[in-house]
Amino acid sequence: MTNASSSEGRKYSAFLSYSHQDERWGRWLQRALETYRVPSRLVGRTTTSGVITRRLGPIFRDRSDLPTATDLGATITEALRASANLIVICSPNSATSRWVNEEIRVFRALGRGHRIFCLIVDGEPHASDKPGREVDDCFAPALRFIESADGQPTGQRAEPIAADARPGADGRTNAKLKIVAGLLDVGLDELKQREQRRRYQRLAVVAGLALVVMFVTTGLAIEAQIARRAAEQRRKAAESLVDFMLADLNDKLRQVQRLDILEAVDNQAMAYFLAQPIAEMTDQTLALRAKALLKIGNVREDQGNLPAAMESYAAASDVAAELVRRNPGDPDLEAAYAETLNHTGNAYWYQGDLDHALECFQRAVAMLEAATGKRASSDWLFALSSARTNAGRVLEARGDFAAAKPLYEAVLATSQRQAAREPNDTRWQTNVADADDSLGKLALQQGQLAQAVAAYRDVQQAKEGLWRQDPANRDVQESLLLSEAILGRTLALCGADEVAASYVRSAVTRASALVAFDATQADWRMELGKYSALLGGLERRAGRLEEAADRNRDALRVLQELTVTDATNSSWRRELASARVEAGRLQLAVGDFAEAGRLLDAALTTITSERAGNPQDRGLRLLEAQARIVQGRVAMQRDHVVAARDHWTQARDVVAPAAQVGADPNFLAAWAGSLLLLGDAKHAAPVLARLATMGFRTPDFEALAAAAGQAYRVDPSVPQCSVDVSGVNGDAPVK
Repeated sequence: MTNASSSEGRKYSAFLSYSHQDERWGRWLQRALETYRVPSRLVGRTTTSGVITRRLGPIFRDRSDLPTATDLGATITEALRASANLIVICSPNSATSRWVNEEIRVFRALGRGHRIFCLIVDGEPHASDKPGREVDDCFAPALRFIESADGQPTGQRAEPIAADARPGADGRTNAKLKIVAGLLDVGLDELKQREQRRRYQRLAVVAGLALVVMFVTTGLAIEAQIARRAAEQRRKAAESLVDFMLADLNDKLRQVQRLDILEAVDNQAMAYFLAQPIAEMTDQTLALRAKALLKIGNVREDQGNLPAAMESYAAASDVAAELVRRNPGDPDLEAAYAETLNHTGNAYWYQGDLDHALECFQRAVAMLEAATGKRASSDWLFALSSARTNAGRVLEARGDFAAAKPLYEAVLATSQRQAAREPNDTRWQTNVADADDSLGKLALQQGQLAQAVAAYRDVQQAKEGLWRQDPANRDVQESLLLSEAILGRTLALCGADEVAASYVRSAVTRASALVAFDATQADWRMELGKYSALLGGLERRAGRLEEAADRNRDALRVLQELTVTDATNSSWRRELASARVEAGRLQLAVGDFAEAGRLLDAALTTITSERAGNPQDRGLRLLEAQARIVQGRVAMQRDHVVAARDHWTQARDVVAPAAQVGADPNFLAAWAGSLLLLGDAKHAAPVLARLATMGFRTPDFEALAAAAGQAYRVDPSVPQCSVDVSGVNGDAPVK
């Protein structure tokens, strides 16, 4: 605070006005401002607000500074008089709060309307000007309009000074600096230069800070058990620290990808909660406990430990459900509960339990639809989009494309609308691309191969644009590599193998760079293994057998290492089986029939085991058919004619029901291939015709058809599935 404000008898640098529903933001901002050290070169400077001193505090926050007040109205009015500035935390909650509006009105009446600063944390400025969006407005009426001297509305529009802490806008750090610059009456650039220098210093010591916080929190937990006399005061201090650990500190550790310290920090947060009986916990404490459990589950999932992640998610759901039971109808708590269900559903999905996964996703969708119906929070809408996409994935796996499509269309509509409203929030741009990807996959499953390629190309271009905006962002890098691999895989169905290989090679290069940066991230390792196998197949089809062998070895090594770390992860076992099938194709091509048979036997053992627990999974049906087709060819090379026909018969029987749902060329090709190998040209003919009309052609399939004496030609009138590959260089280093 400045000397000028002190000389006028103002006790506080600023009065913090907010709705009790935004108390977490109030605590954060008070702490952030009171602990902020003003740059030395600014201390002593005289501005229109007075002489700048070293510290900004104290900041008046009524919930913390009035523990024993009996006349709240009089005390707050006096605090407003004693404050040099007013900071309003703006959200739909505060916009409808009578007390927040009155605090703004009183402060304006004191003649200090020019010293009102706003921090936007949710909602949208001036949304009430748009019919149907009134509930989204984050500005209270006293902020939107200027009042006359007697407190009557004039209808004249006010333009409040606002910093925007929402994702994709200023963010927490820049929003805080904007508020500080306003309080000090200095330029924002002067503060940002100092903050940039300090940022690198903070990241360098963040690991040490985490360890210190762990020890302090452990001490607080022990002290809370031993000393009961001052329990409430210690509880508030401990929970403030835990809130910091689960928010700011977690965010910083995520930036530097330190999963090991993240796990230690989150575990120490849990140690604090475990020291208290759950029956004695306040709602705020329970909410923090649920957040800690969810974050612990995220870390364990990233590390590839699904059973431990599932344990944390289940515990988080139990706590979140208890909060909803205590506070029925509270949309914030319903949304938080839905988030735990969405994460739990993901864990079930990875374990291959489709029934429980779908149940969790559908419950999450229903709860988030109810919450967003009460208030269209951007974060809740993002969570709803995630839950809808996840539910669609399970329905796809079951072959229920009609039920999946409206979910993807709803995600696309929401994401396009939010991207227009929040153009600086890249989450929504990414979501638009992901929704297009989902709809492209449905097009592929309906036999619309050219349309699927066009959709995937648009997605890849959008993701590449986001990566070029932020090349150091590893989440964006991962998103781009996934779109490149999917585009390449689909192009390969059209016979465009060299173009396909360029995209897949780029994806493998990016995945390699991510794994080199942090080998503990299980998803990155899985993607490296999966797409190395895909690239190996393309190299084999091009006749580059040594390169194919190198790619296959990489894929098998990475995926085998993953499956050893967590035997419950069904998706990893499936990818390993798929890689073994491709390795078997290569061994068949080079004439090592014994090794090919060994690889395919291992793959089929895994596939049949997985299918026993997931009989409705279409992907497993396809993988089994592909494995048996290759195994039958190996058996035939070894003159085991009966065994060969047995494998091909089983391939036909397992894939035929799935191939007749939709028109996915992968399923149709496996069905037609098994029929041709069995000599059933009559039943294969209509399937071949369907494949030809959609433009499907691969070297493997054409060779199989030729060996069976069938002339397979793609209809020349079919739209080509080619795309421009200029600029794609899989050997280029990833920034």
